[in-house]
Amino acid sequence: MEASVAAKSLINIAAVSGSLRQASYNRGLIRSAIETSKAIEGVQIEYVDIKLLPLLNTDLESEGRFPPAVEAFRQKIREADSILFASPEYNYSIAAPLKNAIDWASRPPNVWADNAAAIVSAGGDFGGGRSQYHLRQVGVFLDLHFINKPEFFLNAFQPPAKFDSDGNLIDEQSKETLKKVLVSLQAFTLRLKGK
Repeated sequence: MEASVAAKSLINIAAVSGSLRQASYNRGLIRSAIETSKAIEGVQIEYVDIKLLPLLNTDLESEGRFPPAVEAFRQKIREADSILFASPEYNYSIAAPLKNAIDWASRPPNVWADNAAAIVSAGGDFGGGRSQYHLRQVGVFLDLHFINKPEFFLNAFQPPAKFDSDGNLIDEQSKETLKKVLVSLQAFTLRLKGK
């Protein structure tokens, strides 16, 4: 592949985890995705931390400007070609930190719009599936375009162990499915961008 074609085909994925806990399984999925992406030509993933974002309060906006942490987060999303969400499930829905980040980045101008996206999640019986359903609903309003397949819901508590004690993904079959998600996201992103 020529260098100019490879450069044109490079996609930058912003990875956002809805869990703030360092050893969370969902952050482990992001770490595994970053490692996996190194073996996929044309894919680059950057983890975008949301822990410094204040709770959404439009009083913090001043003359169209956002607090520095919010502006930095919005800039990372603006620069990305697509988004990878790791969405834990809290009370049958999206975790509060993730919803807060989504809401900040949707303030005018909405920086989520027209991006391709994928969701992965790890949790209990449904593997975070209900949070994914709600995130897809929110994405409709945001003009985010989610890949449909493959889906990635991981029951993290069903033997054999899927994660180590630090929250790192160790299950090879799950790693392979995660790679398929990234390849699908890459193809869909390129199609949306007309590359």
